[in-house]
Amino acid sequence: MPRGQIKTLTDRGFGFISGDGADVFFHMSTLEGEGQFDMLREGQAVEYESEPGDRGPRATMVRIIADE
Repeated sequence: MPRGQIKTLTDRGFGFISGDGADVFFHMSTLEGEGQFDMLREGQAVEYESEPGDRGPRATMVRIIADE
């Protein structure tokens, strides 16, 4: 799974992940686990799966990486 960091978050339930290459769009529905969107913060490490979207890559599964 690729890894990246949360670049931006919105109060409307989506944001962008800064990974290798282009930023990846994600929606809160792609986060694994309930209530995870409320725990996200900009700069937080995540791993994700992505696929091509209409406007660029989008995440299909996003998992928060625990602080090491």
